[in-house]
Amino acid sequence: MAMEIVTIPCLKDNYAFLLHDTATGATAVVDVPDETPVEAELARRGWALTDILLTHHHADHIDGVDALREATGAKVSGAAADARRLPRLDRAVAEGDTFTLGSAEVRVLDVSGHTVGHIAFHVPAANAVFTADSLMALGCGRVFEGTAPQMWQSLSKLAALPPGTRVCSGHEYTEANARFALTIEPANPDLVARAEHVRAARARGEPTVPSTLAEELATNPFLRARLPAVKAAIGMPGAPDAEAFAEIRRRKDRF
Repeated sequence: MAMEIVTIPCLKDNYAFLLHDTATGATAVVDVPDETPVEAELARRGWALTDILLTHHHADHIDGVDALREATGAKVSGAAADARRLPRLDRAVAEGDTFTLGSAEVRVLDVSGHTVGHIAFHVPAANAVFTADSLMALGCGRVFEGTAPQMWQSLSKLAALPPGTRVCSGHEYTEANARFALTIEPANPDLVARAEHVRAARARGEPTVPSTLAEELATNPFLRARLPAVKAAIGMPGAPDAEAFAEIRRRKDRF
């Protein structure tokens, strides 16, 4: 089974993702900040859109949905818990639900924290998880509606996926996230090397997502809040994991 992923820059720093099953032609887009670049990429590749998958209700992830649905007839899937704040759903889903895109299984994960009702889509056949504003490259989303323990639980759920999983997150924040991460672990050699790689990629105008979960586990301070060395670095030796995470998130909010 061959699944292709295409990263589409949208707006100032958002990403949408196309997920294409080469065997059946089924094609989904994950989030639609703006329909225009999505339509252009579909036309360039000659793909017909069948599905629109929504992670959460923020405008910079859904503003192009209705126009894209009108243009393509694609069916819209999103969180049942957030249906009142999303465009009209053809498929309302929740934690543990599965559905198919062509020949591929799509698994739904509740990753609330940034918002309540935020979901991620794990597609094992594509070796990918679409996380939007939950787990991000070298970061995580601000905790707007949920709680720090809730966000930590969501990140821990994502951290348990296979290390080779591609993390398709929703924004190009990686360079700024790297600068913050270095304030937590300035001597982490994996982080130092990744920060330089990210800087060079952005200088060339290249996206820094998807990343891999293995990269995030080695360098992302939010996922690493469970480690004794990181807790010591922030002056919280022996603290519960969720409390260490909350402190790192507070520091990032002020950074």
